[in-house]
Amino acid sequence: MSDVITFPGAPKPAEDAAPNPAGGEVVETPAAPRAEFLGAAVEAVLFAVDRPLPFEALRELLGEVEPAALKGALGVLRDGYLRRGAGIRLHEVAGGYQLRTAAQARPWVAAAQGARPFRLSKAAVETLSIVAYRQPVTRSEVEDIRGVDSGGILRSLLEKQLLRVTGKKDEPGRPLIYGTTPEFLELFGLRDLSDLPTLRDLRELARDDSRAGPVQLDFPDF
Repeated sequence: MSDVITFPGAPKPAEDAAPNPAGGEVVETPAAPRAEFLGAAVEAVLFAVDRPLPFEALRELLGEVEPAALKGALGVLRDGYLRRGAGIRLHEVAGGYQLRTAAQARPWVAAAQGARPFRLSKAAVETLSIVAYRQPVTRSEVEDIRGVDSGGILRSLLEKQLLRVTGKKDEPGRPLIYGTTPEFLELFGLRDLSDLPTLRDLRELARDDSRAGPVQLDFPDF
């Protein structure tokens, strides 16, 4: 039997308490907030979690609030940050919603956290790009495109949780198959893989800028 601390006047835990999507053991599903407080409740929940929260998970946490009302609250919250030029923004990334610091504030946030800039080498960006566009893909297929050994780069990207092993290919040797992760989507601010620019878009960008030469991807600091 788990230990439970109660306070005078506190409601009793519901018998149908469910796992907490934001972490922890079990929580009582609360009633939906009043309409005038819905935006504030959405903001508080997103502030409290440290990962993108899917729409349905957010809706469940808010007591099964009406989908249209939740969509409206998210829109008002997003537009309000932009209109005020706030230091945080509401982003739809990796299949969910997340509060993130504004890109312009990145240097000061990094200084406050004592964080070093997160960088990837040109070879790592090249390998990551190949996997992103060609997944599922094997090491040999990556190396056929790059023309050099990519085992060390793939291991590094796996350790950074930007890539994952999705299975083994049904061919002699059963080579591992690689794909991108939700962390990859989150890092690049993508809702899903369909948000990746098309290869045609990349070619047009390179053609429009005669100084660009071959298309290169610059990995941002975080």
